[in-house]
Amino acid sequence: MATWVLVGHGAPPKDVPGEMVSRLKSLEGRRRATRSAMTEEERSLDAKLRAWPRTAETDPYREGVLALAAALRKKLPIATELVVAFNEFCGPSLEEAVSARVAAGEDDVTVVPTMLTPGGVHSEVEIPEAIESLRAAHPNVRVRYLWPFDLDLLAELLVRHSQT
Repeated sequence: MATWVLVGHGAPPKDVPGEMVSRLKSLEGRRRATRSAMTEEERSLDAKLRAWPRTAETDPYREGVLALAAALRKKLPIATELVVAFNEFCGPSLEEAVSARVAAGEDDVTVVPTMLTPGGVHSEVEIPEAIESLRAAHPNVRVRYLWPFDLDLLAELLVRHSQT
């Protein structure tokens, strides 16, 4: 069986304290600027935010990604498992989702981001870095990255959608 991991950006839920998000982003910015490891404070804030209880009202973005996943499941071959992960703010992370599938015996994983266009740090830097870490941690697992998307096919989809 193969697994697809649909990776959404992630968003803080509406009821999370803004100071928590600001502090996390500040620590992340400092870490990226100095190319250092996550501090314990950043790791703790990230974990707390990703585990924050969510509802459709407090996190409509997450609900949208879950709805896309449900639609995608209907189109994938029967023997393909689909799980959802998030780049930031929401759990599970890409690393957690893939590691869980590997622990379940999976050896073929395709990572599919919801970010459609080139130029974004998530799809061009962060997700590829996470994939390289996963490949190093799981050398017997095939991890593919289904990106960048063919912009002509995306344009065709948008035009067809406008005609419905």
